[in-house]
Amino acid sequence: MDRIFAALSHRIASWAGQPLAFILAAMVILLWLTTGPLFHYSDTWQLIINTGTTIVTFLMVFLIQNAQNRDGSAIQAKLDELIRAMEGARNDFIGIEHLTEADLERIKVILERECGDDTAHRLAIERLIDRR
Repeated sequence: MDRIFAALSHRIASWAGQPLAFILAAMVILLWLTTGPLFHYSDTWQLIINTGTTIVTFLMVFLIQNAQNRDGSAIQAKLDELIRAMEGARNDFIGIEHLTEADLERIKVILERECGDDTAHRLAIERLIDRR
């Protein structure tokens, strides 16, 4: 079931990001708009578009979240492998994505402190900006 859902969500998320999907959605909206006078802009006419867009949005949330979760996990695995493979890298960082937000914030503060004071950061950022 997981593989089927993953494959389906990947295909749909990839397709939904294509220009053709946008054009199709825009055509549906135009078709709906042009039928307005035919149905006298009734409540039913409005309900059709509202229901359709709600259903599509509801389903797309789950498909897009699944695709993002997979992408995030793949990136994390790649970063963990880079940390593991780099000589001198701190392997303690592997798996920190499972920590709480507060723990991650403490690690960030410690790392920023290890990198130097605010003046050093500001100068480094100014040098980066000047390179552009």
